[in-house]
Amino acid sequence: MRGALRPPPGRARIALAVLMGAMVHVIFAAAVLAMILAMFFGMSRSLGTVPWPHAALANAALLLQFPLLHSLLLTRGGSRWMARLVPGPHGGTLATTTYAIIASLQLLALFALWTPSGVIWWQAEGWALNAMTGAYALAWLLLMKASFDAGAEVQSGAHGWMSLLQNIKPRFPDMPTGGLFRLVRQPIYVAFALTLWTVPVWTPDQLALALALSLYCLAAPKLKERRFELRYGDRFRAYQRKVPYAFPALNKGRQHDQH
Repeated sequence: MRGALRPPPGRARIALAVLMGAMVHVIFAAAVLAMILAMFFGMSRSLGTVPWPHAALANAALLLQFPLLHSLLLTRGGSRWMARLVPGPHGGTLATTTYAIIASLQLLALFALWTPSGVIWWQAEGWALNAMTGAYALAWLLLMKASFDAGAEVQSGAHGWMSLLQNIKPRFPDMPTGGLFRLVRQPIYVAFALTLWTVPVWTPDQLALALALSLYCLAAPKLKERRFELRYGDRFRAYQRKVPYAFPALNKGRQHDQH
């Protein structure tokens, strides 16, 4: 229709970027808060109300859905699927934001909808509570540090929507080798595993969670390293030979002194 007002170029793109940015950061913050609180109480306080023994199956489903879908979305097929989730031409640009939204929703479901068993084996008190709370807080600080070392914009989902806002092609950070990545190749997974085992309340629920997700933290990075080897080639292989996988080499300094 002649004379009809058309939106300025880029307005829809900017609106989509802002909407996705607000969505990912709100859901991400809610997921992190749910994780911190649920594990602090040993998974003994949550919103799940599935009657037992059916709750065991519901909890198992919640526990398995995260590592399975999380890893599946990182495959080539999963990446293509995520790029099509947002209609229009910007799905590819927003893929990392979409991935962070899905991962955050998965974690939020796991920790908010878990049905507690009602059994508490051990609960720290007095000086033990202070010590365990300090260790738990330190584990979370290490996780934050590792995430920043890897590229906080990618880990938080900001990379996609900020690229769209600036109307530029997403450019991933270089292969991380600084900070905690000098000590181990997978500091994010190591730090996350530490949060699982430093809680001040222990229940059957927390033990099941810690065992399952610790196994995931040891196995899942193998797939990540395959992608890094394809992307960075000899550079990653050299880094792989120099830096241990998950456990720092305590005798590294002595070996250098001997040489």
